[in-house]
Amino acid sequence: MKYGKLCLQTTESKNQTRSGDEIKEVKKWTKKWWKEAVVYQIYPRSFMDSNGDGIGDLNGITSRLDYLKDLGVDVIWLSPVYQSPNDDNGYDISDYQAIMQEFGTMEDFDRMLSEMHKRGIKLVMDLVVNHTSDEHKWFVESRKSKDNPYRDYYIWRDAKEGKEPNNWGSCFSGSAWKYDPQTEMYYLHLFSTKQPDLNWENPTVRKEVFDMMNWWCEKGIDGFRMDVISMISKPEGLPDGKIPEGGLYGDSGCVNGPHVHEYLQEMNREVLSKYDLMTVGECAGVTIEEAEKYASADGKELSMVFQFELVELASGKYGKWTDKRVPLKDFKRVMTAWQTELEGKAWNSLFLGNHDQPRCLSRFGDDSPEYRVVSAKMLATCLHMMQGTPYVYQGDELGMKNVPFHDLSEFRDIESINAFHELTGAGKVAPDDMMRYLNLRGRDNARTPMQWDDTASAGFTTGTPWIKVGPDYETVNAKNEMADPDSVYNYYKKLIHLRKEKDIMVYGTYELLNPEDEALYVYTRTLGDQKLLVMCNFTKEEQEYTVPETFAGAEVLISNYPQDGAAAGTRKLRAYEAVVLETK
Repeated sequence: MKYGKLCLQTTESKNQTRSGDEIKEVKKWTKKWWKEAVVYQIYPRSFMDSNGDGIGDLNGITSRLDYLKDLGVDVIWLSPVYQSPNDDNGYDISDYQAIMQEFGTMEDFDRMLSEMHKRGIKLVMDLVVNHTSDEHKWFVESRKSKDNPYRDYYIWRDAKEGKEPNNWGSCFSGSAWKYDPQTEMYYLHLFSTKQPDLNWENPTVRKEVFDMMNWWCEKGIDGFRMDVISMISKPEGLPDGKIPEGGLYGDSGCVNGPHVHEYLQEMNREVLSKYDLMTVGECAGVTIEEAEKYASADGKELSMVFQFELVELASGKYGKWTDKRVPLKDFKRVMTAWQTELEGKAWNSLFLGNHDQPRCLSRFGDDSPEYRVVSAKMLATCLHMMQGTPYVYQGDELGMKNVPFHDLSEFRDIESINAFHELTGAGKVAPDDMMRYLNLRGRDNARTPMQWDDTASAGFTTGTPWIKVGPDYETVNAKNEMADPDSVYNYYKKLIHLRKEKDIMVYGTYELLNPEDEALYVYTRTLGDQKLLVMCNFTKEEQEYTVPETFAGAEVLISNYPQDGAAAGTRKLRAYEAVVLETK
């Protein structure tokens, strides 16, 4: 499929041979390269280490670009590589225009970017501008005195009745306010105490951010993933928030704040509209109605958003800290709502996992040795056949799974460690239960090293890895899977290839079938007179499904089991079987 800022009527000849109905369907959407792309997320600390210090780096990424080219991905989303003291693994930035020493140099970055572009791969950088590190020069100056020129770059408040200015809680546990004895005031940090929030009401702050973004764009990057961007506008007056049942602190109410769309439209005018970029906003708490504003087809703000309604399913009174599984009916309800209600209005991002989530195979599938491969393929089929831009998190294409952590000392994630101490310390959760929750839902599950081969440390490093390696690396690794035609890797490769060949996978309309079925996820995609039927068994038990008459004579496009070619009638779907039928 040709990429570029092309409307349908100016695309290559293959699009000009479509039927009138098909052309009409695609015209709902303006064709953009980022709609037709497949994105691969790299968490640099855990991807590939080139110098033996146990930490992944830029040269390590460069050394593995041929692997990503072979897989067929179009875009790399790179988690932060900026200078940082690493309180939150790089999401606490002390210098936006320097590279973290552990990851390499700016020269290493420039070479990596050049090598990506040589292979036809674009680069999306992680943009973290809700907050900085407390070691950023702006905050170092800000805390010196109340009249410092940088004071208003951040959100400072006096104590209220001798305590914090309000009852807001940090996303990383504890209060969202930190007392600073130097000026006897509190500063706001919605995340770590070392991540003070920027004051976006200050136009100078916004100009500083936009200038920095333009600097990276001039370097030749291809877009931004914007960290917690829906939280940059705070509620007027910073009022107390509602304390949820079982909670210790109030909700900040900072999601989708009063001026967030004004700020993003200004960002679009000052930066984004000047380049051919892909932009995706991390928008926790976003509704479908709000998503239409963030990612409207008019292009005034962002290309798409990450919404977390799916990954937040089955949360309990302690938020994500639970061992509950997601019922399939809920999974289908959420996916379907975003597929149908954004149709023709805003573009979807498609993901089941990332650096902030556990492994999708362990969360939504079956990671047992018996079913790991077929279950990983089924989940990939279900996701990649939907409308939107698919995101592959590093290792998912190998069927990597959650790694068992046996002791709190093995964790590296500040969120997990803080939550353990807060909830067990308050007597709300027993330590054994909390360890079980961390092992299912903790962020470190996705941050264990990429499994490249069966040598020591999975080929990730010649040194000691910064975090433990999955114990199954001798069998589950890239070297083995690239050589095995039936592997999870080669199945992902086929899915990605099909998406480049089949416009229906990108632009086709979605319709859910059998919404109440608790075992099967079945939906159709339609583009003109073309149709796809996607059938996914989310259980290890055999399930029967009667194929609609409209698919009589259809052919199997892809499946994770060998097929006999029969399409019509009643099918018996095996454990975690996925089958896609295509009408011609």
